[in-house]
Amino acid sequence: MRIAYLVNQYPSVSHTFIRREILALERRGVEIMRIALREWNAGLMDAENQLERKRTCFVLHGGTLALMIALVRMLLTRPVRLLRALAVAFRMSRRSARPLPVHLAYLAEACRIQPWLHAAGIEHLHAHFGTNSAEVAMLVHILGGPHWSFTVHGTELLEHPRLIGLAEKVRNCAFVVAISSYGRSQLYRLVEHQLWRKVQLVHCGLEPSFYAAANSPVATARRLVCVGRLSEEKGQLLLVQAAQQLAAQGVEFELVLAGDGELRADIEAVAKHCSLQARMRITGWISGEQVRDEILAARSLVLPSFSEGLPIVIMEAMALKRPVIGTYVGGIPELVRPGEDGWLVPAGDVGALTDVMRACLEASVETLARMGATAQKRVHERHNVDTEAAKLCKLFRAAIEGAHA
Repeated sequence: MRIAYLVNQYPSVSHTFIRREILALERRGVEIMRIALREWNAGLMDAENQLERKRTCFVLHGGTLALMIALVRMLLTRPVRLLRALAVAFRMSRRSARPLPVHLAYLAEACRIQPWLHAAGIEHLHAHFGTNSAEVAMLVHILGGPHWSFTVHGTELLEHPRLIGLAEKVRNCAFVVAISSYGRSQLYRLVEHQLWRKVQLVHCGLEPSFYAAANSPVATARRLVCVGRLSEEKGQLLLVQAAQQLAAQGVEFELVLAGDGELRADIEAVAKHCSLQARMRITGWISGEQVRDEILAARSLVLPSFSEGLPIVIMEAMALKRPVIGTYVGGIPELVRPGEDGWLVPAGDVGALTDVMRACLEASVETLARMGATAQKRVHERHNVDTEAAKLCKLFRAAIEGAHA
């Protein structure tokens, strides 16, 4: 099979799971063409991402001129299909949070991608995320490109799904992938019952090599690590409040925030106001190997999210035999079991978060080791990337055969 993957930004530090999925498919003999609308500009870090960049076609390389040329060429060669795609772009803009010119830009991007797919003999197009990449994939199909599908991860389901036309995209795709049962249920809410058959469950997965570092002993340092973009939905400001309460109780600890983002200045300001500078460290963007080292150096991963799909970093921490402190949101309770793999608290409950952070810091090495071993077994059973890639292969093949029929 020849499949094209379309992502908004790739390769990205936070999109390692897409790279793992692509490589797992290639191990099964699938040829993958990588396409990104734009390049990640915050540094690639990993050697693997450097290699992926060389393999990726970037739609916005060449700027506006390249898009205009592609649009004119489509007008001259496929005017009827272009008019159909233009009508869909208008329809998508009506309730969208983004104005019509943005959707016309998506159409121009689709005009550039469609000839690439035709020249490469691509049989199916798969997009990651239900936002602009999915709309571009839909427009590519209308312009004469292959059948398409997309994976929905979480944020686009929880934040104004109707404003991004998610139901329209489900109606027009071959199938849509949810990464958790929770995500699947939210897609069910958006579309007619007759379309539920399109919604498929495929977990994100970890490569077997990721478990190689899991032999590190339980960290004895009184350290917790939070990994993720510094943003409102991740709840790091609440985490700082919990850290302040721990300090007031006389608990010794260190808190590491691995990542960067738009909320960094606010977090640093609150930490300074709470006199936590000596107890808290923000790493900025770091490589996947450095993230792994930070997790291994901590007793537990703590993720006080307000909204989530099913965070990859939870799977990574569990694979490294580290218990997880999380919240009862999204697909997290499907993976983390309180008292077995870690601790779960109600989102936004700073008191409960403080209590479980203290419980983790004061837990014995034996307790943490037992929970870590249980966590690794569970994530290996549910999130093996080769097992999940086999499910995708079956879906791709069925879509291709259906298109030929």
